[in-house]
Amino acid sequence: MTIVALLGGLIPLFRRAPEDVVVADPSSELVARALDGDRRAFDELYRLHVGSAHRLLTRLVGSTADRDDLIQLVFLEAFRSLPGFRGDAAFATWLHRIVVHVAYRHLRREKRARFDEVSIELPATAASPEASARRQQELDRALRYLSALKPDKRIAFVLRVVEGMSLEEIGELVGANAPAVGQRVKHAQRELAAMAERDRRRSGEPEGEAR
Repeated sequence: MTIVALLGGLIPLFRRAPEDVVVADPSSELVARALDGDRRAFDELYRLHVGSAHRLLTRLVGSTADRDDLIQLVFLEAFRSLPGFRGDAAFATWLHRIVVHVAYRHLRREKRARFDEVSIELPATAASPEASARRQQELDRALRYLSALKPDKRIAFVLRVVEGMSLEEIGELVGANAPAVGQRVKHAQRELAAMAERDRRRSGEPEGEAR
């Protein structure tokens, strides 16, 4: 199994549940009110978007003890930067740019986030206990590999593979053009494959099992 395919197992774990989807997003009106000095409007923006911001941040930095502090920093920066919000993108997109920037600064400061300390359990299936345990170990190993990537490659890879974003969408969030994002994703894939191959050789697994 390739690392990309293995990390595909993260996708259903991170998809937004139906009850989290906001059908009618009142963000534009709330932004206008917040710019007029209505603090309660910004509090409502926080309530509407903190869940998605928290999920995205977790995917990018892992289960770090600083995660809640980082979320507060995201919304503090959003509050301070709100006068510069031009409305040329959705408020959620604008906020997610801030999430990515905060995550990037954190990853550079910490060198690596603690994905290897994340305990993610796969959904129950009809598979045997042995098969389920093996897949859980594979997922844990994939998360450990992900932790070793440099921040720019890791962020691009997660947004592309786990989030399923286009290169253009990622470029908008990280401030790079699509070809540059594509190169980061390719480099991340190569490094992940190399880490998997090193582990395979050390463990004596048959070729193809740890990729």
